[in-house]
Amino acid sequence: MPVDAPAPIDQARVQRRRQAAVTEAAALRRARAEKAGRPLPAPQPLERTA
Repeated sequence: MPVDAPAPIDQARVQRRRQAAVTEAAALRRARAEKAGRPLPAPQPLERTA
């Protein structure tokens, strides 16, 4: 493994942070839509949002 390559644990951490950011953004969109009284779109699987 090259010296400058990220360690597997770092790659997993980055992936979890990205998934958390996607989940948080979706929750904020849902909350704003509910507050505005707009109909909510069907939830998407995480694989389709990244």
